[in-house]
Amino acid sequence: MSTRIYFLAGFLAAAGALAFAYYLQYVQGLDPCPLCIFQRVAMAGVGLFCLIGWLHGSRGTPHRVYAALACVSALAGAAIAARHVWLMHLPPDQVPACGPGLDYLIDVMPLTEVLATVLRGDASCAEVKGAFLGISLPAWTGVYFVMLAFGALAGVFGLGTASRRTV
Repeated sequence: MSTRIYFLAGFLAAAGALAFAYYLQYVQGLDPCPLCIFQRVAMAGVGLFCLIGWLHGSRGTPHRVYAALACVSALAGAAIAARHVWLMHLPPDQVPACGPGLDYLIDVMPLTEVLATVLRGDASCAEVKGAFLGISLPAWTGVYFVMLAFGALAGVFGLGTASRRTV
């Protein structure tokens, strides 16, 4: 089977996750915290690299580069989701105080300070806003990122594709 199908599957999985996030925001009314938005950016990165890999349809080094970039995006998203879950499980007296919104931070701070401030988290990130089967949405997102990372690693190492030898 062509490796392009794996890139297409990765792109569709990421697009589906983003569509679900926007459904939760605009239909269900769950406003995302800054860490949620960063997780969306990581998911968009996975989707973008998978889309480029699918459209380019190359083999060899370019294929591995696209898969590696998708894997790095997925692992970054998993790390952000893990941080988010950790903040949610802090005792109430250890939860960081609420800070300004992400739009304000981007307007007044350099990018490195925005990243540090958002990754530090605040009270809005520690609040459990939704759960499925008793597990928070950031925890599910982390699991999803890990699955995407494994899929991308399979692409980096060429797993799941039959080698074609001609005699």
